[in-house]
Amino acid sequence: MTFNIHHGADPDDVLHLERVAETVRQSGADVVGLQEVDRHFASRSDFVDQASWLAKRLGLHLAYGANLDLDPERPGDPRRRYGTAILSRFPIVNSRNTLLPRSETGEQRGLLEADLLVRGAKLRFLNTHLEDTSQADRLTQVAAVNAIVNGSRLPTVLVGDLNTAPGSEEIAAMTKRLTDTWPVAGKGNGFTYDSVNPHERIDYVFASQGVQARRAKVLDVTVSDHRPLRVELSIR
Repeated sequence: MTFNIHHGADPDDVLHLERVAETVRQSGADVVGLQEVDRHFASRSDFVDQASWLAKRLGLHLAYGANLDLDPERPGDPRRRYGTAILSRFPIVNSRNTLLPRSETGEQRGLLEADLLVRGAKLRFLNTHLEDTSQADRLTQVAAVNAIVNGSRLPTVLVGDLNTAPGSEEIAAMTKRLTDTWPVAGKGNGFTYDSVNPHERIDYVFASQGVQARRAKVLDVTVSDHRPLRVELSIR
């Protein structure tokens, strides 16, 4: 599953991380890629370590990628981090976060990778959140993501908020090796944004050869400004 949680705030900017946890729990997802996750980042999220809180609350393994890593507001406090997280029922063998290229005015983005041990076999799970305003930045970021994906010999799943629609240059580049699972396994338009009035499909689950999409569903919840996308996959 992929889910941009908007740092735990709903469309009215009301903070309610418990609702995020309950959405993940009720989805039954084994692996979840979360975007816009704070760790002691700001007052908007009460300086909570959201990644660790969710992992503990749900009893899941955690990998985290800090795309913004700032000094604390007060000496001795934890560093202020913002980025992506992977929650998994399966053990995480290793993980790393790669910062993606950007222009001087663009927000720092990243690609979080985790190798999961799924019933004795390894699966590579990647999670990203691309630039929202500059297509040039997105295309450069997609090229960097593809270089990493192409270097993997493992069955691979890539999820994230790509901030671009199907049919764009970015998705065309992304699907040279990976398959967009929604046209294969979903029904309808697959809109994920915004959660109150969905009119864009910008959240994706991609799969490599060796991974087959069975069913895909956008969850009808307004916990965040995005709706979660859940895809059932099998490793061949």
